[in-house]
Amino acid sequence: MRILVGCEMTYAFPQPTPVIATLNVHASRVSDLERPDYLVTSPSVPLEGYRDSFGNWCQRMTAPAGTFTLKTETVVRDAGRGDQPCADAPETPVAKLPTDSLLFLLGSRYCETDRLSQIAWDLFGHLPPGWSRVQAICDYVHDRITFGYEHARATRTAFDVFEEQRGVCRDYAHLAIAFCRCLNIPARYCNGYVSDIGLPLPHTPGDFAAWMEVHLDGRWHTFDPRNNASRIGRILIAYGRDAADVPLTLTFGANTLTRFVVTTEEAPPIA
Repeated sequence: MRILVGCEMTYAFPQPTPVIATLNVHASRVSDLERPDYLVTSPSVPLEGYRDSFGNWCQRMTAPAGTFTLKTETVVRDAGRGDQPCADAPETPVAKLPTDSLLFLLGSRYCETDRLSQIAWDLFGHLPPGWSRVQAICDYVHDRITFGYEHARATRTAFDVFEEQRGVCRDYAHLAIAFCRCLNIPARYCNGYVSDIGLPLPHTPGDFAAWMEVHLDGRWHTFDPRNNASRIGRILIAYGRDAADVPLTLTFGANTLTRFVVTTEEAPPIA
């Protein structure tokens, strides 16, 4: 399957403003790209690329005053199988976890393990450890939270989500991640593209999505508390402890987002 992915964001800046963009497909999927997903700006400005502490590809620039557009596009070759469950995957005792997973057991800006620890153990501590317990967390979060873009709030934490019972996809991910960490299961926040391929029409307008990866049985597995179902065309851009680590764009000054288009759709086969 060929999947066309890309985005276009237009901002209005009152003055020259430094920007960091994390919009390129993650290195783990680079071999699937039919062409490089170069970040193109209008007007053109110098870009400085670097890898952050999690290995995500970021690009620095200074946006000029006025209208400024960021755009990227590519075609990704995908198996088209969707997320693959592994129902017998066990949890790994903390003492045997790989060192690079330990960071994802700790509390973070949006995932307050200290405030949710007792709640997590009361809700899920009695369940058999492993894949089924993580799925039970996703079921709980999916059923408890009401989705709506009107509920979006940049300051909402996992504990806020638990109490308010509403939010957007990042809020679902933050609460599920926090619950997993409270139970000593490493969990990390992911953002990227998720398509509506295979779902009945009408499809909602394109947007970026957030989900989580959980460390079970020696590797990372995908879980999606928001959709709580396998999705075709899940293409990672970046991962971190939570949304604070991986903003798609980070602007160091006042601005107004005037255009936002995200594309994730099946491309026709090559003749």
